[in-house]
Amino acid sequence: MDIATLLGLIIGVTVVTLAIMTGSDLWIFLNLPGFLIVLGGTFAATLIKFPISGVFVAFFVGIKAAFVNENETPREIIDLTMRLVKRARKSGLIGLEKIRVGNSFFRKGVQLCADGRDVDFIRKTMTREMELAIQRQEVGERVFRAIGDSAPAFGMVGTLVGLVQMLSNMSDPTSIGPAMAVALLTTLYGVLIAQLIALPIADKLEAKNSLERANKVLIIESIVQIHERNNPTAVLDILEAYLPEKQRQRRAPDSKAGPQLGRRTTDKPDVELEYARRATDR
Repeated sequence: MDIATLLGLIIGVTVVTLAIMTGSDLWIFLNLPGFLIVLGGTFAATLIKFPISGVFVAFFVGIKAAFVNENETPREIIDLTMRLVKRARKSGLIGLEKIRVGNSFFRKGVQLCADGRDVDFIRKTMTREMELAIQRQEVGERVFRAIGDSAPAFGMVGTLVGLVQMLSNMSDPTSIGPAMAVALLTTLYGVLIAQLIALPIADKLEAKNSLERANKVLIIESIVQIHERNNPTAVLDILEAYLPEKQRQRRAPDSKAGPQLGRRTTDKPDVELEYARRATDR
């Protein structure tokens, strides 16, 4: 569960509601005709921009990606890769089938290794699957961004409708208030839908798509290293290049290396040479 998305929505709605209630009654900000203009118009514009099947799939994929965290961290991917590399070197690629892999993309790559596929076929297949998965999620991002673009525009449409109603009934003072309410509240509804819901979710989907792409590139490289059954130390050096410097493991200094700079030694070769030189002079 992505707590940040849920928490942001709750805080945003709460702050707006409390700001309204401190200055006036909440019920005066509820206007069904204005809400229908914004919601119905935005939904209609979205259906015009995208195929109807793509819209509903994008809603499902987008909401799931915005509220659910399914991606492993790069460190978890590297740790799993180290286990698989050691198993492959010890038991062969067929032994990888005994290790349980939760990530479906990673699991497919491991299965391709166990099936004896060559490394070029594995890289090509997994890269293609990665691109198609990212494209499907990008549709969800575009749908929510389109909603964020359309909602304020239909808020302005509702404002114009309210102003026309108000100006056409100036002779009846009782109709001016409801017409002005529709004129102003539709703009408020459009802005809230765009800035509090649609556009933040679209930005979060964009960020998660970038993260998922980076993770899948790391997984593809991991599968290649597993297939080649390289040395675990070399594999770790290759994969940690995908991590920020602070997340990389610190290596212990090599004990066979020479003395470090600034290290004090107990040997005194210079003193002994000086005594020998003075004895020769005498």
